[in-house]
Amino acid sequence: MRVLITGGLGFIGAWTARALFAQGHDVRTFDVHGERALFDAIAGDTRGRQVEHRTDDITDPAAVDAAVDGCEGVVHLAAVLIPTARKDPLLGARINVLGTLHVFEAAKRAGVRGIAYASSAAVFGAHDGIHPEPRTHYGAYKACNEGNARAYWDDAGIRSVGLRPSTVYGPGREIGVTADPTLAMRAAAEGKPYTIRFTGATGMDYVEDVAAIFARAATETPEGAHSFSLQGQLATMDEVVAAIKAEVPAADVRAEGPELMFAAELDEAPLHAVFPGVHRTPLAEGTSKTIAFYRA
Repeated sequence: MRVLITGGLGFIGAWTARALFAQGHDVRTFDVHGERALFDAIAGDTRGRQVEHRTDDITDPAAVDAAVDGCEGVVHLAAVLIPTARKDPLLGARINVLGTLHVFEAAKRAGVRGIAYASSAAVFGAHDGIHPEPRTHYGAYKACNEGNARAYWDDAGIRSVGLRPSTVYGPGREIGVTADPTLAMRAAAEGKPYTIRFTGATGMDYVEDVAAIFARAATETPEGAHSFSLQGQLATMDEVVAAIKAEVPAADVRAEGPELMFAAELDEAPLHAVFPGVHRTPLAEGTSKTIAFYRA
């Protein structure tokens, strides 16, 4: 089947394309920029694969309609992150909320089979990983999208899966506060110092696992409108630093600053009940793979 990936030239998008290619699916990317270096580095040689790149804006409903047309599934990742949403909440809403509505409207018109979209652990407050209580505009946008997805199921029968990752790490992660563990791994590989800007615990989720879940959710979308939290491996930043130093003993990396504004412990059991056999990469292995990528 052909799957559209909005934000498809970004970090998770490129890894999701790689997962879809491995399953024999065709891919169409949709991104506001046309820079393909990261996509090519992660997705690999696309010769012989059905891949199409479109450069346009998620806030343009006509462009989204055209991108969705001819696709049977959608992975919706296009968004701005916490710093941009904090600086310009109206811009953040146009991209993160209205952009998501454009995707669901286009899917309704095109008869799309299923949508997998990026929600976030930011829908939760600092101490409760079960009941959403966002403390940032970004988290509020994501909670709004989950509610709209349920309405589209009730009103139009559109199947969807919203995924709530915590800290996604691995080769290619560069943007956002939770990119810091990956940037620390890269710095260690390059022999440079780095300070992770937050402390405390978070779910460390290796990107290859997350991408495989997005790919599966878009191509095997179950009935209903679901929201699943992704825990990965719960780890403190001290444990992340230790994992880095296990690979690079001389690494000059540390963690300082406040804890993240969303809960560290999430309930991943509902995800496994619907998608059994989901693979989870241990922190030590994911750290080793990430450092090896940057060394190469």
